[in-house]
Order: sequence, then structure tokens, then C-alpha cells
Amino acid sequence: MSEAAAENLGQGTTWNASALLQLLYLGGFGVLGLGFILWALAQWNEGGAGDAADYATGTVTLAMSQEPPQLDSTRSTDQVSIAVLGHVMEGLLRYDQDDQLVGGVAERWEIGETSATFWLRSDARWSNGDPVTAHDFVFAWRKALEPANVSEYAFILYGIRNAEAVNRGEQPLEALGARAVGDRQLEVEFARPLPYFDKLTAFCTFNPVHEAFYESTAGAYGADADKLLYNGPFVIDQWIHGASLRLKKNPNYWDADRIRLNVIDYAYITSDPLATINLFKDGKVALTSLNAENLTDAMQQRWKIHRFADGSVFYLGLNHRPGRPTSNYHLRKALQAVHDPGELVYKVLKLPGNVPTNSLFPVWLKGVRGSFRQEYPAPKHHPDDARGRELLARALAELGLAELPPLVMLIGDTPTSKKQAEYYQNLFKRKLGIDIKIDAQIFKQRLAKMTSGDYDIVAAGWGPDYDDAMTFADLFTSWNENNRGRYANPVLDAAVDVARSSNDPQTRMDAIAKVQKIIYEDVVVLTQFERGSVYVAHPRLRGVVRRSVGTDPDYTNAWIAPVGG
Repeated sequence: MSEAAAENLGQGTTWNASALLQLLYLGGFGVLGLGFILWALAQWNEGGAGDAADYATGTVTLAMSQEPPQLDSTRSTDQVSIAVLGHVMEGLLRYDQDDQLVGGVAERWEIGETSATFWLRSDARWSNGDPVTAHDFVFAWRKALEPANVSEYAFILYGIRNAEAVNRGEQPLEALGARAVGDRQLEVEFARPLPYFDKLTAFCTFNPVHEAFYESTAGAYGADADKLLYNGPFVIDQWIHGASLRLKKNPNYWDADRIRLNVIDYAYITSDPLATINLFKDGKVALTSLNAENLTDAMQQRWKIHRFADGSVFYLGLNHRPGRPTSNYHLRKALQAVHDPGELVYKVLKLPGNVPTNSLFPVWLKGVRGSFRQEYPAPKHHPDDARGRELLARALAELGLAELPPLVMLIGDTPTSKKQAEYYQNLFKRKLGIDIKIDAQIFKQRLAKMTSGDYDIVAAGWGPDYDDAMTFADLFTSWNENNRGRYANPVLDAAVDVARSSNDPQTRMDAIAKVQKIIYEDVVVLTQFERGSVYVAHPRLRGVVRRSVGTDPDYTNAWIAPVGG
């Protein structure tokens, strides 16, 4: 899914002057700009006022970066879709405003070493008034595992008894170790120890699906507003594809009294940062992210700027399929030799909060007793152009080529994506003489090309699905369909098996440290940075939760203060 400093995870914070100045300076703004920045910091006001946060109607108006490609929770994989699902659907457990797991559809639960039992609320309802039952969870989990459904997230259910065999077509759906005991009791048997199973149940693949309604959509479930049945705080009131998506409060939600917003109106769908900053400036949207270009504009407007670490790691994915040049180990090592995450972050992106990294595992992950990365430091990396050229010569000899054909770099169609791609195009040409052909695609098409393998290099990232290092560790296992570059290494697979089959924290983290080492040494990907998000928000929009794990941004606890409130 789906993206970093460890501090202030969750709610987000406001920049103080010293932190912002330090990061802007590190980011390449230089000494000459500091005088203006000091002036701007001294004069900031709340900014962004307008009808985007309408107290009278309880409506917040927003911009969505991309069209949700897939709102079928049994098949959704991307952050945009999962963020929408987080507002209109609810699983057994959910995250509250303090990032603690609390009951969702389940009112109580017991999780042991080999099994778990959940007791469902009697007042949990679908948006048509039907009760949400244990059968709805069993159906959804079986559907996600059904081979014909081709769910890229089927692997996340593999900890349940027989789940992997069911997904491979080796066992019938009924063999899955999840069963309904009446309508309100769900029993789950584990295939192996699952010390983090409670965290898994808050992820969208574990959401329930109403079987009769699903079947009535004749294969179009999740494709439109009327092709979904909802059990979360909101429902989709209107979906104009490519243009807007409007959510309204769900009166049948069991905890409706907690929900203070009446409408979440994604009135604009655009990935253009200039467009979104102008919408915020005009009071037409209540929250928008910033990049290096519009950060300056935000300071000129004297707006209060917020930040938070969103938990994601970005990287250049490499295609390991046979026949692709990037399947050659020495070519990958050559690219790695000239790769410099620090240069990308501080001289190209120039956005405060982004942290260069040589590890797929972000700094906020827990280890045995403290931080995983403190206990298992990231591999050390120093760019070496001469070494890169030596490795390239060896790769060409192994490939039987006098020179390398242009490598296709698949990217999104945003200005930031294009800036990064042009940086790498210049870097690899200048350092190694390698030509890069940039293939910019809209979000949905980029995902499709990643899945089909139509690229050599892809600009990608991964955000955590649950609060455990395993959410990164199993990304490049041979069985994970989100491993779109089709990297396969039995040693990495075995290390992940150890980590996911033990309840001992030291054993688990030692195995995950081995995965970290393999990903760097075998150049599975070229890690770039942990993302720190910077954004502006309407001053009267309160209670929005920003978090690394779970729905982000989360408006289910948000409200709009009156003018002057």
C-alpha cells in the first residue's frame, strides 16, 4: 500500500520556527532565503478560510489526489482506495483517535496462541438495515482467498489455518480456519503463531462483505456507489468517476452518535499540487498536502503548516523477471553504486520531513525492546561512481551486450514524480552512460503496468498495513502479489517464515534483520526516503487524525468549529 521520522506519529504537529529553518536549510533553500522565511514565520496566520469547512451543514470539502481504482475490499491494494474504505467500512477492530485498537464490529474478543474468538455487536448494521454477522466475515475472507478473485492481498490472510492452501487451489474454500458460530460469534484458527493478529483485523482485507448483495452486483462489486453496501461511519452518496466522490453520514452505523461530520465532499480529483494549493487559497478545500514548490507559496500566505510522519518508504522498484536487463545482479549493483538518497532528498525534493534511507524498514518500527533500526542499523552506503562503471562492464559482458538498451522508468503523472524521474535520467546517463526512457502514467494505469511487469524501473512506495515489522518484511517474498517486480529468493522466504512462525521477539527480529540485509545486498529495490508529510488545514477543521498505520487522513472523529470557536 500503497509511505519519516519516528517522532509525532499519528496526530501530526505544527512546525516550530527552529525545526522548519533547520530542515529548509538542509533541504537546499540556502542562507539567502532565511531572511524571508524568518519574516514569514513571524507573520503566519491561520489562512485557508472559506466554505470548505461549513459549520452550518457539517460539510468538509476536500480534494482527492487520484480516482480510487478498486473499492472491493477483497481486492483493494492502493492507499487511495483503502483511505476511502476506512470511512465507509469497518472491520472487527479499528483505530481510535489515539491510535489505539478498539472494538469495531466486535464488542469483545479473545486472542490466544492458536486461535481467536470475536463476539459481534448486536447493533452493527449494514446500510440497508441488515445485521452485520460472522457469516459476512467468513464470506469476505474466503472471497479474498478464492483463486479466481486474484486478490493481491490474499497473502495477508495466510496466518489463518489452510488459507494459503485455499488460495493456491489445493483446498476448498470451506477448509479455511474461520467459522461463524451463529450470527454473532466468529472463531478463527491459526496456521502458526500470530502475535499481531489483532492488528491485522483492522486492515481492509479483513472487512466483512454482505454475500447476497455481493452476488447481486454480478461481478461489479465496488465499481460504483450503488455497487457497495456499507457498514462504516459514512456511505458513498455520489461518485462521478474522474471528477468527485461524496460521502455522507451513515445513519445505520452502530456508533453514529460519535460521528460529527455530516458530509465529506471530495469535490475535486487532481494530483496537481498547484491546483490544490490554489483551491485551498480560495477556501474551496479544507486540507491539502504541500511539496517543495507550493511550500514557498504557503509561507507567503502565512498559513500554519503542519507535519507528520506517515510511515511510508519510497524506492525505485526493479523488474526481476527473466529477460529484463534489471534481472542481472551486476546491473542492479551498478545502479546502486551511483545511487545517492541524500542528494535526492536534499537537492531535488527539498521537502522538510523526508529522510533519506538505505533500508526498507522505517525508523518508527518496533524491535525487540526499542526501535528496530536502533537494534539493527541500516546498511551503510557510499556512492562510488568508479565501482558503478566496473559493475556495469561486468553486467554487459554477462548480458552479451556492447551497450545497454534504454531502461524504461515507469512513474506517476505528478510534477514531483516527473522531477524525480528527470533527476535519475540525468544521474544514470552522467554516471553510467545509461539512457532512461520515462513512462508517465495515471495512477490506475501505473498500477496495471506494475502488475503486468511492463517496466524496468518503477517509482514506488510502501505504507504499513499494520503495526509490525512484518508488514515490510514479507513485501518481497515469492508468494506476495504486491511483489510486482517478481523477486524470488528462497533465503529471504525462509527468513520471513521464521519471523512469522515465532512468538519470540528476538527470533522474529533477528530474522527480519536478515531480510533487511538481503534487500540491500541483492538490490531488490533502491530505497530512497521515508516520507514526512507537510500540509495545511482549515483552522476550524478539528479532530482530523493523521497516522502511519490505518486510515489517513481519518475524518471519523473530526468536527467543524463555529466561526470564532
